[in-house]
Amino acid sequence: MGLMLDASVLVAAERHALSLGALLRSVATEPVGIAALTASELLHGCHRAADPGTRARRFAFVEALLDRVPVYAFGLAEARRHADLWAGIAREGSLIGAHDMIIGATALARGHALATLNEREFRRLPGLRLLDVQPFLSR
Repeated sequence: MGLMLDASVLVAAERHALSLGALLRSVATEPVGIAALTASELLHGCHRAADPGTRARRFAFVEALLDRVPVYAFGLAEARRHADLWAGIAREGSLIGAHDMIIGATALARGHALATLNEREFRRLPGLRLLDVQPFLSR
């Protein structure tokens, strides 16, 4: 199967609001990766940090993640899945954000589930399996 991590989960982990280690242990035998767009979202957050200390901490977290987790490109298979999803939900009148569409299409094209805190948006993509991340949130 496999699992893709959405930026929302990774930001929560960086802020110590989610145990990424526990989440990864729960899928220990499954491949885990992120979409290239998720890498861009994380790096964008690093660049946007006004405080130098916050910026450095974010970059350290993101670069360590990028050293360890595969980044999945948006290629032709993902583009085909994206076009199909886009047309389908446009017909239903329930479009979601462009970035979320690309991330969802990448997960679907790879046969991966998605770990996200943005279930409301991603739930609208037919066939996309979502991992329940609630057990991994800090209380």
